[in-house]
Amino acid sequence: MATNARRKTKPSPPPAAEPAAAAARQRLLKKYPNRRLYDTHSSSYITLQDVKDMVLQGQDFQVQDAKTAEDITRSILLQIILEEETDGVPMFSAPMLANIIRFYGHAMQGLMGHYLEHNLQAFADMQRQFTEQSKTLYDPRAFNTEAWGQWAKMFQSVPGFPGFPAGKK
Repeated sequence: MATNARRKTKPSPPPAAEPAAAAARQRLLKKYPNRRLYDTHSSSYITLQDVKDMVLQGQDFQVQDAKTAEDITRSILLQIILEEETDGVPMFSAPMLANIIRFYGHAMQGLMGHYLEHNLQAFADMQRQFTEQSKTLYDPRAFNTEAWGQWAKMFQSVPGFPGFPAGKK
């Protein structure tokens, strides 16, 4: 009994430092009803281009509706993608977008999201690896043919991937 009483009087341990540190690093952006974005870190209004620059720089941020405090980060990121798709060279074809829409409400919706996220991360990791490796392309002693071979093998199964034969179905 005495041990239980002591346990109750002990202060609870502080929350893990990592989530607190992550929250401290995360920039808070607020979207006001006038559609303007306010960066609480710099105490200034910013544009979608500024948010895009934050993404490109790898900065962690959250966008909140100033009135409701609802997290609207995803909708702001989708807005940036929409602008990129309409202004530049589109990344997504109409058939691909139609297929993505078909997964909404389907039993496989959650799986599709995880699949896309995992494969985009794998692609980004490979891109980062090859960027590092390309710095040594002119030094034959540092060139890693095994990594290039793994990359080629991975994408041989992707139907229609440029430069590779169509994958098996």
